Amino acid sequence: MSTHLDLEEQEQLDQFKHFWNRWGNLITGLVTLVLLAYASWNGWNYWQQRQATQAAVLYDTFEKAVREKDDALMARSLADLQDQFARATVTQQASLLAARVYADKNQLPEVEKALQWVVTQDREPGFVALARLRLAALNIDRNQLDQAFSLLQGVQAPTGFQPLFDDKLGDIAVLQKKNDEAKSYFLKAWKGLEETNEYRRLVEIKLAALGVNPKESGS
Repeated sequence: MSTHLDLEEQEQLDQFKHFWNRWGNLITGLVTLVLLAYASWNGWNYWQQRQATQAAVLYDTFEKAVREKDDALMARSLADLQDQFARATVTQQASLLAARVYADKNQLPEVEKALQWVVTQDREPGFVALARLRLAALNIDRNQLDQAFSLLQGVQAPTGFQPLFDDKLGDIAVLQKKNDEAKSYFLKAWKGLEETNEYRRLVEIKLAALGVNPKESGS
């Protein structure tokens, strides 16, 4: 009886050896790949969390500098955020906030630099759209109308921003004395805004100045 069992065990062992000789390397390779992928995933998550924590700490320093009107510290912390944590959402926020602070101080080159950084990074669609609008307004103030136009025309605006793009394009067209184009842009902006949106009333006033009543335009 024991000999019979020994023979069965030997046969099973031989079958296993045959199977392993044929498939062992493949199985080992697959297991190794799975373990490496798991380790890489854990490492990536750890790195992401560490980056987010460090960026948040640096952003707190940036915000404190803004509150305390410490321009030197604000500039340093913003530069560090942009250099070290360019992909972080807080860095996009910091750049937009810095642009507003610089605008209040009429430091227009710094305004442009901060906004252009957000546009160039092209990370968060809403932040990029806002930066484009502010850059376009800056170029309009400088009478650089072609540059302002190129920032907004043909750009895929995120949800909620297209009417604002159209409104700004209408402003540019008016300054270029292209009233027909201005009417078209303003009408698109007016139709794209909710009826309860106060900004819609401002666009309506712009249309009225061009002799257009949007409520009678077939909207």
